[in-house]
Formats: sequence, C-alpha cells, structure tokens
Amino acid sequence: TSNVKLFCDFLTEHELKIHENGKTSKSPKLCGTNYPVSISFIVVNEFCERFSYYGMKAVLTLYFINYLHWDPNLSTAVYHAFSSLCYFTPVLGALIADSWLGKFKTIVYLSVVYVLGHIVKSVGAIPSVGDSTIHIVLSMVGLILIAFGTGGIKPCVAAFGGDQFDEEHTNERRKFFSIFYMSINGGSVLSTLITPILRGDVQCFGGDCYALAFGVPAILMVVALVVFISGSGMYKKSPPEGNILLDVCKCMGLAIKNRWKSSKYDPKKKHWLDWAEDKYPRRLIHEIKMVLRVLVLYIPLPMFWALFDQQGSRWTLQATRMNMAFMLNALLILVFVPIFDMVVYPLIGLCRINLTPLKKMAVGMIFAALAFGSATLVEVNVTVRLNISEIILQKMEDVKANNVHIAWQIPQYVLITAGEVMFSITGLEFSYSQAPANMKSVLQAGWLLTVAFGNVIVLIVAEGAGLDQWMEFLLFAGLLVAVCIIFSIMAYFYTYVDPDELDKLFPDKAANDDDEDNLKKNQKYHMDQTDNSMYLNPVEKSTKM
Repeated sequence: TSNVKLFCDFLTEHELKIHENGKTSKSPKLCGTNYPVSISFIVVNEFCERFSYYGMKAVLTLYFINYLHWDPNLSTAVYHAFSSLCYFTPVLGALIADSWLGKFKTIVYLSVVYVLGHIVKSVGAIPSVGDSTIHIVLSMVGLILIAFGTGGIKPCVAAFGGDQFDEEHTNERRKFFSIFYMSINGGSVLSTLITPILRGDVQCFGGDCYALAFGVPAILMVVALVVFISGSGMYKKSPPEGNILLDVCKCMGLAIKNRWKSSKYDPKKKHWLDWAEDKYPRRLIHEIKMVLRVLVLYIPLPMFWALFDQQGSRWTLQATRMNMAFMLNALLILVFVPIFDMVVYPLIGLCRINLTPLKKMAVGMIFAALAFGSATLVEVNVTVRLNISEIILQKMEDVKANNVHIAWQIPQYVLITAGEVMFSITGLEFSYSQAPANMKSVLQAGWLLTVAFGNVIVLIVAEGAGLDQWMEFLLFAGLLVAVCIIFSIMAYFYTYVDPDELDKLFPDKAANDDDEDNLKKNQKYHMDQTDNSMYLNPVEKSTKM
C-alpha cells in the first residue's frame, strides 16, 4: 500500500480499461487528472524532434554556400527541394501507419531512419572525411533520410498522442494539442538560437563547426527516440485499420473509370463521383465531394508557402550581407498567436466586421506579399550600399561593406509572421471545420502538399528566372497578390457547410438506401472507420512540423 501511495505522488491509480476484444490494459494517469502519463513522453519526443529538425535547417543554406561552396541559387534550390520532400513524405508515412505498421511502429522505425540521416549528415560535415564529392554525397544521402524520417512521422505523432485519451476526455485531448503546439515552437525557438551559435562561435577543423551544428540535432533526435520508446509500456497502441486516403483514391479512380466507359445511353449522373455508387456507399461519395470542394480552394495556396519558406534561404542570405549585431528569431510566432486571438480578432468583431476564415486567409496572403515588398526595399538598400562601398575601396579607404543593420529586416519578419497567423492557422481550422470526421486526415495530407508545391515553385524560380535578388522578391510579391485575387474570387463562391448534417442526410437506416447491398456497404464502411478528427494537431497549423 505504501508503494502505491508513493507512486501516486506522480500518477493516479492504474485504471483497467476493457476493450472490445475483451483484453484489459493499464492506463496510468497523472495524479489527480485525466491526462495519461504516456503523453509526457510524446510531448518531450516532439520537442526534441523539432529542435533536431529546425536546428539543422537553421544553418543548412550557409552550409551549402560556405562548406560545399555552392552558389546562392543552387543552395536555395537544394534547400527548397529538401523542404519540399519533407512535405511530400507525410502521405507515405500515413499510408504505412494506417495500412501496415500502425502509428507506434511507424514512429519508431522512421525515427531510426531519421537518426541515421542526421549521423550521415554530420559525418559529411567533417573536412577530413574524403574530398568534396564525398561531402556532397553524404550530405544529400543524409538529407534524403532526414526527409523520409521527419515527413514519415509527421502525420503520426500528434494522432498517436490523441489516441492515448479516453473518448470521454475530449477537453483534455484539446488541451494536449495546445501543449503539443508549444513543444513544437519551443524546440524551434531554442534550436534556431543555439545551432547558429554552435556553427559560428565554436571553431573546429580550422573553421566554422558545421559538424557540431549538425551533431547536436542528431543527439537530440536520439534523445527523442529513446524517450518515445521509454513510454512503450504505457501507450495505447491501436492496430492499423485501413487508410481512408486509399479509399478516397480508389473511389475516385472507379468513378473516373466508369465514367470513361459509359455510353450516351447510360443514365446521366449529377456528379462524376456518382459513377462509383455501384461499389461505394453514398455517404462516402458525398463526403468526398465535400473534401474536393475544399481541395479546389487549396490550388492557389502553394504560392503563399513559396514566399513563407524563403525565410530559411533567401532571407538568410540577405542577412549574411548585413550588420549581424541583431538577430530576429521564431519568438514572434509565440507572441503573435495570443495577440491575434485575444486582441486583434475580438476588436475586429466589435467593429462588426464579418472576417470569415477565407477572408482571414486572403489577408494573410496580403501580409506575406507586403513582407516581400519590405524585403525588396531592404535588398535594394543593401545592394546600393555594397556597390558604393566597392567604389570607395577602389579609393583605398577602409569601409565595411555590410553596414546595413539587420534590424531593417524586422518589418518583413513582422509582416510574414502576421501572415502566417492569419493564413496558416486559419487555413487548417477552416479545413478541419469543413471536412467530415473521417476525411480530416485526407485534408491534412492535402494541406501539407501545398507546402511541398510551394517549395517546388521557389526551386523553379531560383534555378530558372535568373533575376537580381530584389527583382525576384518583387516578382514573388506580385505573384502572391495575383493569386490572392484569384483565391478571393473562389472564396466568394464557396458555401460553408456543416459536416454534422451528414448524420441527418445519411442515418444508418434502410430507408435511406436503395437496396440491401448498399446498406451493407454503408454499415461495413462505418464499422471499419475510426474518427481521427480529434487527433489532428492544431499546430501543424503553423507548419512548424
């Protein structure tokens, strides 16, 4: 009894939960709360993983230029190719977790791949290991492994954390996602502060210590993996239950196939997806229609990410040509989120302005475009001063070329952060509210793909445009304004829906099905699905994933 009391200083008594399969499992809770102990391992794991990822990315562009001796355009292109791959691979991770290994094993196995990537990347940053070709090969292999690791676990960790809660503890689950969000941003802020210091202030092998700057994130990823595995005995581990994304793709494929094979004598369908009615339940088809309407709105969105993700490439390169006495960091997002939620949006509401989610996203685009307008002005100022300084050396005078203070970047960071809050967070909330419960994972994958395609746009422009940097910034700003206009027109014709109305349209009753076979398909389909809606991470709203 005394041992139990001591243990309860940290935990409540173990609760025995009876599952449908008749088995029992222990579900320890934090003492006096309904929070499972297992989530503490998941939150620490996420903090370490985000530190690892953003710490490595903080010096990646400079590593390409100063260590691999690539030109700025190639460095920018590879940086965004890597970022793009990190947002394509979550689809693969979701398929593996839902259809094969389950979330726990997927996180563990792909975290091992993640660690190997960091190790290979760190070894490639050691000058004595081979020649420049070996360094490039090791760096690229390491980045590919990291992309598969971080992208593969991205859709699994938050959902796995949500799995730990009992169904009746929905409020605790929502608060968990807020804690999860803070762990992501906490890891991001610390890493973007510490890693550049390790690179620049610590010398090794006769120069900046990139091996250490990459090695520390590698160690943090090892810690993340060890912490996650340590909680294994406390986790609820749901078996793979089939992937709704795969079902959606199959349904759409069948509809296209049947529509293509149809003749002019066949009965007409109101919607092309109705051609899949012979095999798939009508509720699923209706849900896919709802999702497609949102996915269409996603088409212009990559342009926003094309601007947003240049903070780690073009803006970093701009900063290297300025007076580095001041460094702006990721703390802005932690400051702006509560300011917008508690001050800005309530004030707008008091003014009786109907600021819908889609309107917020459009305003976020404008802020991002203004940020690049500000970056253009800074770039022109830096370029002009550099040119003047070059003329004055020619006159044998000792004048520093980088005499533009980096504080001039503050406006562009303030604007891009405001844009992130209004566009990214609102976009995920909008998508979440407009999708049926079992389709939210599909929209999560679609949202992450917009980030991936945004980085592809930067890659193409960086390699193909051949413009001066200030002209490139201005081009991106103009493109986003044009895209914002298109998006606003699309948003004007969008009709908001309530996914809960589906239960009224498609109750599980025979009266709503034309035949017994269709009823069975509906019943089987509903039995096979689980509601993952509560498990989506509201933070991946901010794309710091």
